Amino acid sequence: QVQLVESGGGMVQAGGSLRLACAVSGRTFSDYAMGWFRQAPGQEREFVAAVSSSGRSTYYADSVKGRFTISRDNAKNTVFLQMNSLKPEDTAVYYCARSRIVAVTSGPYNYWGQGTQVTVSS
Repeated sequence: QVQLVESGGGMVQAGGSLRLACAVSGRTFSDYAMGWFRQAPGQEREFVAAVSSSGRSTYYADSVKGRFTISRDNAKNTVFLQMNSLKPEDTAVYYCARSRIVAVTSGPYNYWGQGTQVTVSS
């Protein structure tokens, strides 16, 4: 059974930074694309960033482009989301997910973590 476990969430002031990590169980981590999504209260889950299986290709939502960076360490079965210049509107539960193909929509992702809360105060 594949398990994804996020960590690194917390509370930070506007302009601050956080680094999320997602550890993935299993021996085939490098075969899969990974994505980060977020869901704010009362809103639908939205795409944040994705990285190809090799790590060479990355994709970002317009709202986070230039502030967030997705990366992965295939030797450690971990994907990261470095979040800089955080804004109050970044407040949400952040989820990592695994997909056979790199995608900017949630449909292709078939394994999800439990989420980690990020709160940005003004």
